[in-house]
Amino acid sequence: MIRVTVDSIRVSLLTQHRVVVLRETDSRRYLPIWIGPFEADAIAMAIQGHEPQRPLTHDLLKSTITEMGGTVSHIFVNDIQENTFFARIVVEQGGQTIEVDARPSDAIALAVRTDVPIYVETHVLDQAGVYFDEDEQIDQGPSPEDIPDAESEPSDDSLSVFRNFINTLDLDDPEKGNSEKS
Repeated sequence: MIRVTVDSIRVSLLTQHRVVVLRETDSRRYLPIWIGPFEADAIAMAIQGHEPQRPLTHDLLKSTITEMGGTVSHIFVNDIQENTFFARIVVEQGGQTIEVDARPSDAIALAVRTDVPIYVETHVLDQAGVYFDEDEQIDQGPSPEDIPDAESEPSDDSLSVFRNFINTLDLDDPEKGNSEKS
């Protein structure tokens, strides 16, 4: 298993679909996973440290596990089948290790709330991971000097990070594109 972190949550300007982007900790390989808007908001809220007035579903799950004497050990994205991702939540409780099937977005939302590691199986990253060159930036966007003037054409180099990501998408059938198990 390969350790990853949540790099960012992205929103398509055209479709408003959300993507959680996981980044391999020791390289520039990224794993984009399409997720729902509620899960995207739940992950973003936890990363930003916002506490909801009332518990969200992921907060309820965290509380339930804790009240039952368990602790979340880690989560991992364990498989991809027909462009659908699968994940597991690993809970330690009473000397036992329990693995629970979950959608990646729910597992990630729980992981950021419990501050536990996130892993991805090697074959999943090999199949769906995307590499970026050192000079390309997925996590920060362009710097002001990289933004072309209104009269100038963008260069191929400045668009390559977007071209690489778009090439991984199945735009003919967005429901069939990289998604997670519903």
